[in-house]
Amino acid sequence: MNPSKERGCEMSKKIFETAQLGNLTAKNRLVRSATWEGVATPEGGITPVGYDIYHELACGGVGTIITGFTSVSDTDHYIDGMMRLSNDALIPQYRKLVDTIHVQDVPVMAQLALGAYYPTSTAEPLESDDMTPEQIEHVIRQFVDAARRAEAAGFDGVQVHVAHFFFLSRFVSPAVNHRTDEWGASTQYRARIVCRIIEGIREAAPSLHICAKVNSTDLVAGGIEENEALELCRIYVEAGLESVEVSGNGTSVAGVRPGIGEAYFRGFGTLVAHELPIPVILVGGMRSGETTQSVLERTDIEFVSLSRPLLREPDWPTKLRENATSESLCISCNRCYNTPAHRCIFRLRD
Repeated sequence: MNPSKERGCEMSKKIFETAQLGNLTAKNRLVRSATWEGVATPEGGITPVGYDIYHELACGGVGTIITGFTSVSDTDHYIDGMMRLSNDALIPQYRKLVDTIHVQDVPVMAQLALGAYYPTSTAEPLESDDMTPEQIEHVIRQFVDAARRAEAAGFDGVQVHVAHFFFLSRFVSPAVNHRTDEWGASTQYRARIVCRIIEGIREAAPSLHICAKVNSTDLVAGGIEENEALELCRIYVEAGLESVEVSGNGTSVAGVRPGIGEAYFRGFGTLVAHELPIPVILVGGMRSGETTQSVLERTDIEFVSLSRPLLREPDWPTKLRENATSESLCISCNRCYNTPAHRCIFRLRD
């Protein structure tokens, strides 16, 4: 249980106040959730468009930034345009990115991810059932090495991506992982790969804050449901996890408006925040200052993260700080998925 609950403390949290995310100090409780951009070079380097995106976000008033999907592998070609922290030659480009963000007094975490495990650049991807123990250990090393590079580049933390049915999310899911060895067969064993990554990062890059993004539910037959998702979070905390962002396999719900369908992972986020002693970040459908403040005031959730609203208005945090009743202009049409750099269609028309 969250220690503040055990003490019977009532916390009156505000959006725009200095807040601690583990060892990170944020100027407010708004987090830019990792958002796919798809504008990196084939090697995973940062393009001028990429630098511009993060400069705009940092200037827009958000308290913390999590980068878009950043692969840990050179051979991962699950999706095009991925940023990567897969080799040391990329470190200077990411140091420049971090410096761009830090100028605005904004801490930044690299989202470390793997779309799928490709043994070589020309091989077909392997599911967990088909991997050898040596290949599983290889994945663990890839995540730990990427975290070491993130620390060298000046990142304040990393977020291990265990959501949205990318590789780690599939590995921990009973719908996909049917192994009967120490890497499967139970919730504890399926979680072992993530635990080993967390423990490895703590040893290799001790200055980094370690976050994870998790599914509240897999939304597939035989997959993770909320009870097991909570148990997985408990296991990750025991391994050293310091914060968690609550999401789900069904993301980017359409039709969300201020006061309509907002905060659609709030139920599970509230449960996790009550039960676990680490900060919880809630993502999913925040479109108004009223709902965002309500989540903070009425639950133990400590941070709220934004994705699509910042595609529409990178400066919405500033607008919200100046007007507590501000509402996002994002209409949740999801047409940003089909635009260059996933730009909002309305901004493209401006």
